[in-house]
Amino acid sequence: MSAFTGTGRLARLALRRDRIRLASWTLGTPLIGYAMAASVASIYPDEQNRVGYAEVANTSVVARAFNGPIASTELGAVVITESYLTLAVLAALLSTFTVVRNTRQNEETGRAELLGAAAVGRYALLTAALLVVAGANVLAGGLLAVAFVGAGLPTAGSVAAAAAIIGVGLGFTGVAAVTAQLSVTSRGANALAAATVGVAFLLRATGDVLGQRAADGVGLDSAWPTWLSPLGWGTQIRAFGSERLWVLALPAALLVVGVAVAYTFAERRDVGAGLLAARRGPARAAVWLLTPAGLTWRLHRGVLVGWAVAVAVLGFAMGLAGNEVDDMIADNPAAAEAIAQLGGSAELVDAFLSAMLGLFALTIGAYVVQALLRVRGDESDSILEPLLATAVSRHRWLGTQVAAAVLGALALMLLAGATTGLGYGLAVGDPVGWAVDLTGAALLRLPALFVVAGVVTALFGVLPRFSVVASWAVLIVFLLLGQLGAALDLPQPVLNISPYTHVPSVPAVDVTVLPLVVLTAAATALLTAGLTAFRRRDIPT
Repeated sequence: MSAFTGTGRLARLALRRDRIRLASWTLGTPLIGYAMAASVASIYPDEQNRVGYAEVANTSVVARAFNGPIASTELGAVVITESYLTLAVLAALLSTFTVVRNTRQNEETGRAELLGAAAVGRYALLTAALLVVAGANVLAGGLLAVAFVGAGLPTAGSVAAAAAIIGVGLGFTGVAAVTAQLSVTSRGANALAAATVGVAFLLRATGDVLGQRAADGVGLDSAWPTWLSPLGWGTQIRAFGSERLWVLALPAALLVVGVAVAYTFAERRDVGAGLLAARRGPARAAVWLLTPAGLTWRLHRGVLVGWAVAVAVLGFAMGLAGNEVDDMIADNPAAAEAIAQLGGSAELVDAFLSAMLGLFALTIGAYVVQALLRVRGDESDSILEPLLATAVSRHRWLGTQVAAAVLGALALMLLAGATTGLGYGLAVGDPVGWAVDLTGAALLRLPALFVVAGVVTALFGVLPRFSVVASWAVLIVFLLLGQLGAALDLPQPVLNISPYTHVPSVPAVDVTVLPLVVLTAAATALLTAGLTAFRRRDIPT
């Protein structure tokens, strides 16, 4: 028996287990790419507008840090500049999470040990996960190239742009293969991989901020930190410009090195163990861990802190960018109209700040879904039944989980408003005033997040088996309606499906109380339905 015996069957098992996640990944990537291409084409339809965009992209520090360099003034170059960060980070995180799920998580739950008792080689489990993730990256990238071509972009540039995204995904696949060997828990392996993505972003942003204008006056010659980052390698391919496909050798090398190191580590450790020793906890647990609220806080705090850091950084950066809005779109009526549609006002700065708070509300909706779906994980992993055998009632347990998710969303929205206001206030000379104003405006987005929490709770109570997929699907629908509904001129009844549609776009418009009351009432009804259904249904054993 070789070290790779059973790889094929384990790969089929991983495909069967993750079929929904993989389908969402491979189909969602090209859909996002096509939507971005269509949106950018409507905002920057001619050469003059794109030249103005390139000028701002090269001169604005915020644009350099978040979007990276632009390769040319072609439409495709603007599309990939606007969409690269989103697509690349998604590819990186989905790749790492899927590798860890099919390697370290299997060891953590004991499944790997059971599999190892059969005719399965030492490297089979890791190899199967790598093959599945690599295949998903290639398929998603191929469909992304087709989507770009279907949107009217040149074939060569579309292939180069898709290859850049594939390269990021494959590079971080190698990183995740290593982190899965280092940590003894899947949470730790995911945290290490996510931290690597964060460092890669900071290196790329630093290199682009320190870069110099290219000789042609359009492009940007990034500084050396960009070349240390897998996210930076994708931008250096220069899709829709002077394509440099040789850069793809860098993520390929990272994948090969990562896999080789992971195989070496896997050979030297026991199944279920990690090369990094697990930190020993205290001999006695704190008293507050004996309560559902204390335990819930202990389980959620790491994720909440990670979200808080990301929100604070993005909020401050978006606030600083608000002072550049007028310059960015001075000669582009289409861009001004798009911002006005998202923000709900003809005053561009107010519309921009309102749109940013709306985007934060949509994004924090993902935190609410992530936090609440932990309840489904506890149920499916048979953790819930022994917990409910104690003096903890069903209502108390689920109510505590809902309260934790809602309070976390409240904290994140307050942080988003405060940091956005602080960034814009520092740029215009009134940091305290703007921080207070935008913090209040951010609070008005909370009823929409309450509705998201109500939807997830209701799905968990009524349709537990489908709650994970259905919850994320509902959030994606809300996201698409919020971001593309107005641009696509969808009928108002369709737009009204999303709770975000009914939130007043403060500071761009005045506050109206009735929609907030209606959203709160709807959220209360959904939460009540979910709690009631959960109390009456069986807990699977």
